[in-house]
Amino acid sequence: MNEIASAGQLRMSLFRWILVCVPLLVVLGSLSGIISNSGYSNAWFTSLDRPDIVPPGWVFGAVWTTLYIMMGLALAMIINARGAAGRGRALALFAAQFLLNLAWSPLFFGAHQVSLAFWLILAILGLTIATSFAFAAIRKTAAWLLVPYMVWLSFASILNYKIDQLNPDAENKVPPAASATISIEQSGR
Repeated sequence: MNEIASAGQLRMSLFRWILVCVPLLVVLGSLSGIISNSGYSNAWFTSLDRPDIVPPGWVFGAVWTTLYIMMGLALAMIINARGAAGRGRALALFAAQFLLNLAWSPLFFGAHQVSLAFWLILAILGLTIATSFAFAAIRKTAAWLLVPYMVWLSFASILNYKIDQLNPDAENKVPPAASATISIEQSGR
């Protein structure tokens, strides 16, 4: 059979991809933050000198949830664009930037590598810009859905840079949570 799918079938296919992509990105993004103890509950982070432009903690949760939802919608649109020229490249770019995105919180909050995290966020931003151009060639709406993410990445880059400048010894401020020091006293007999 060589029938083209009806408009209703195409909408249902997109809806199914949305039901997969949106929760998947929200859950993976949240897990990255939870595993690395990101945010104001992190003793290391609260010990840092932070610029005045750092928003309150609830803003990060609200913004990242919204951004992951928008990214999931954009991804679903591109996955659903079967046969579109450049679709494979667009999906590869998206996957690359998203994997780097998931690595940022563990690098910054977990490993306390503020300088490396700054360079990583710049790489994420560069890949996201490339992704948006690749998405635009397929679905302009998908590209526009990435614009708030790029704006937030730009703001986060500034925050990361300023924190790095204010805390040149940030990685040494508090030992990483994974390390423990045990002291054994010897008693004399």
